[in-house]
Amino acid sequence: MKALAKTKGGPGLQLIDAPVPKPKFGEVLIKVKYASICGSDVHIYKWDEFAQSEITKFPRIIGHESAGEIVEIGEGVEGLKVGDFVGIETHIACGKCYQCRIGKKHVCKNVKILGFHRDGAFAEYITIPAENVWKIPESIPKHWVPLMEPMGNAVDTALAGDIVGADVLWVGRT
Repeated sequence: MKALAKTKGGPGLQLIDAPVPKPKFGEVLIKVKYASICGSDVHIYKWDEFAQSEITKFPRIIGHESAGEIVEIGEGVEGLKVGDFVGIETHIACGKCYQCRIGKKHVCKNVKILGFHRDGAFAEYITIPAENVWKIPESIPKHWVPLMEPMGNAVDTALAGDIVGADVLWVGRT
């Protein structure tokens, strides 16, 4: 399969041929249909200090904001089937640390992030734990699905404080 990867330290990315991954126990294989570029992908491309501190294995297929169709189900997976269109949660919790054991996987001490600590979604196929996918209803346009992950970050941030009736400043760049 074709994939976009960081193959060595330094600026840039490379288009590589990589084997199609096989789902392990509890995982699904997804044919990636949509993916969007995140600011963290730009850090990897530029190979700044942040990217250098996170990517420790080469080649590393990058990308994480994505969606696609399940094409294979690993052993132990329930509630999903081949053909399901799914969105992908990019933060893979360990399931073993204190935070995971008390139901707070969103603050997992050992979280792994697609495209940094595990091969990501800028590829034709990706494997992911089944608990990290959501079946997407037909009513949601498929090309919107990769934006669910960054939207979730924005909503979580906005809801972290009491902003009702407050003045809000949006800072960004184009």
